[in-house]
Amino acid sequence: RRQKKTASHAVTELENTKDWSQAEKPLFCPSHPTEELRLFCEQCDQPVCQHCITDRHRHHRYDFTGNVIHRHGDALQELLKTTQQHMDTLKDVLGQIDDMGSAVHRRAEAVATEICLFASGYVKAIEEHRDRLLKQLEDLKVQKANLLHLQKARLQQLLLDMRTGVEFTERLLTSDSDLEILITKGVATSRLEKLNSTAYNTCPDVDAEIQFCPQERAGQCCGYEVFGAVLDKAVDPSRCTLHGEDIHSARQNQLTGFTLLCNDTAGKRVMRGGEAVQITITHKDKRGCAVKPTVCDNDDGTYHVSYSPEEPGLYACCVYVRGQHVQGSPFTLMVKHKFREHQGVFHCCTFCSSGGQKAARCACGGTMPGGYQGCGHGHKGHPGCPHWSCCGQVKESSECLGGPPSETSQKSLLRTVAL
Repeated sequence: RRQKKTASHAVTELENTKDWSQAEKPLFCPSHPTEELRLFCEQCDQPVCQHCITDRHRHHRYDFTGNVIHRHGDALQELLKTTQQHMDTLKDVLGQIDDMGSAVHRRAEAVATEICLFASGYVKAIEEHRDRLLKQLEDLKVQKANLLHLQKARLQQLLLDMRTGVEFTERLLTSDSDLEILITKGVATSRLEKLNSTAYNTCPDVDAEIQFCPQERAGQCCGYEVFGAVLDKAVDPSRCTLHGEDIHSARQNQLTGFTLLCNDTAGKRVMRGGEAVQITITHKDKRGCAVKPTVCDNDDGTYHVSYSPEEPGLYACCVYVRGQHVQGSPFTLMVKHKFREHQGVFHCCTFCSSGGQKAARCACGGTMPGGYQGCGHGHKGHPGCPHWSCCGQVKESSECLGGPPSETSQKSLLRTVAL
């Protein structure tokens, strides 16, 4: 009441407003305290009074609050439904994470039992090796559990934020005051849109792939050679290598390829297949021109990649393992011409293609009477079908044999005519 802007406002205790229906209490305009907010400016997205319409909102589109509340309320209701669907998805993902955590734990216990059975045949060396394997297994289990716990914490926080936003919006929509919904809808809409746009993984970030390989050499332990290693299929894309005679060049329409060798984080050969290998080969100068390679899994940690480029030129080749570039990727690939390209035109005769010029020549060696030096339909030397003017080839998709024969070279002329 001491402030100038609120001196004329009606002030009451909050406890006295609990049972006071907002529908019975009119809201007045901040700019015109004596005018009640009965209109809604569509352009400014705010309630206004009659004086505001004739003043600052003179040319704006407006309507009574009772006429626009349904449209704005329905839009908020649709946004609420979308958020609730995301909540259901988050609940399912959290359930999957709990199941995966249990699966990791069960699998770790099963591998621990296998390790203990395998190590029972040895004395001191094998017992020490067993303890070392169990330590590696425990570290791997803790690592996977930590990743799952981190993902679970992020999703739980997102679910909590969504639940808070949904509860707030639901209370707002069930309010008796249309003006309260219109005034507060901007905050609710912004919050729900931000929550809906938050990206999250719908699958657990780790898997339960923990294996114990008793045939794997593990080096020396107390002077004895021991076997057995804990593996989690940890292929390191940065240590995978490409092998081939010349992986940077190829020939047009000729089958070629290279071999991908997968290694783990220690640089050791991974003697198993099943990795997600992706290859992209795209032309650098021609948009939309790409080569579709074929990947063959040899089930021993190697993958053979074969392809046959149709267009010559410079290509960019990318090799991915688990969505990451391997060592040496991306690299450039030069595709050279396999055949010599034709320099002439594929026509029926020089008489037609040149518009009846007498001096027009053709590599087929055909001539016409009346002083024409080129070929014509049904005349001497004409192949009887369309052919290339540069070399006389009758097949359109063929290699060029060279330029037209000289007038003094009868041997070349006869060869061209025969072709």
